[in-house]
Amino acid sequence: MRFGKAKSLVASMAVLGLALTGCANSASSAEGAGDGDGTLKVLVLGGLGAEGILANNAATSVTAAEASVAAVNEAGGILGKKLEIEVIDDRADPTVAVTKLREKLAEGEKPVAVMNSGPSTVAEAILPVLTQKQILSFNIGPTETSTDPSVNPLNFDLSPSVQDYIDGFVPEIQRKKYEKVAVLHGSSATGELFGKLTEQTFTSSGLKVTGNEGYDNAALDMTPQLEKLKSSNPDALVLDSYGAPLAYVLQGIEKLGWDIPVIGNNSVSATSLVATDPPAGVLGTSQVKNLTMQVFESTKFDPKNEKLNAAVKLMAETGTIGSSLILAYNYDAMWLLKSAAESSNSLEAKNIAEALLDSKVQEAAQTQILPKYAFTSESHAPHMEPEHLIFISPSKMVNGQFQ
Repeated sequence: MRFGKAKSLVASMAVLGLALTGCANSASSAEGAGDGDGTLKVLVLGGLGAEGILANNAATSVTAAEASVAAVNEAGGILGKKLEIEVIDDRADPTVAVTKLREKLAEGEKPVAVMNSGPSTVAEAILPVLTQKQILSFNIGPTETSTDPSVNPLNFDLSPSVQDYIDGFVPEIQRKKYEKVAVLHGSSATGELFGKLTEQTFTSSGLKVTGNEGYDNAALDMTPQLEKLKSSNPDALVLDSYGAPLAYVLQGIEKLGWDIPVIGNNSVSATSLVATDPPAGVLGTSQVKNLTMQVFESTKFDPKNEKLNAAVKLMAETGTIGSSLILAYNYDAMWLLKSAAESSNSLEAKNIAEALLDSKVQEAAQTQILPKYAFTSESHAPHMEPEHLIFISPSKMVNGQFQ
């Protein structure tokens, strides 16, 4: 484990769990309390051996999981038992993830929970295995069925849905008094869904969508799509783009001399390009002068948010924060687990899953990356409210937060 050097900071997080610990019954009376060695095994999968952005994202996700375990242990553990975390490097490859997960489960000790680090292709591959084995899971790579309790009754998505993010755009567009918007999106499953849902949501909100264009994520030039959108004369361009394609989109806008407000989604803000100085990035250049981006409140540094700042400091001491805190959902996972297990006085997956649907349990978890995970019996998605999504200009990033 990598969190030994963070020990001096963990104590500052313990206060978050005192109320939970104080109301818990003894571990000996808890259902499914496990073996008598006083520890509970949790797993986190992450593509630490992948390349580029995927590796950075995995590092942030795994670090968040390790810090979460350290903080919860300092707060008394769960039902009197300490958590022990094991990292599985899945190289962001679905086949590798399934193989390594099956090998680990075959060793005999059933984990109380499994976290992943995305992408959604990995989640799609491992969730059937976890459902079959009746293991609780926390997922940051949403799939078409990951929030559907009829398919994955023991899985809870920590990442908001595409619809949640899009709902956050509407008040921002209205605040800026834009009446006509164009949409440009990538060809990933998320990008295609973004394109579809933005048009539906914006139109139903009284906004005019002047154009909606998709581009191939493997393309090196998005000028044709941008030219079409420019000719539709929108007030603003709503953009979905992640990684290398974002550079080509920004270059295309500059090439066309298009002076248009660009409102990027969370994929844009999660791309390090916009927070990095030239030559590796575009921060401070004309390419981002008109760009604002959607982020969580927690992804923007606030000196007054002491609990979040303590969590970020702990994560930084624990390991590597290689991307924005939008990939740090796993910090909230063990606090959700603790709250649900101690509310139900059980370590059985089905009992914890049922407890996670209780709004009081959700609030008691005192999560930091998202303020609340509003899981329901109909949908195991966090249902993030628009007011917790903000729009900012690109800036330097320190420990996963824009400054």
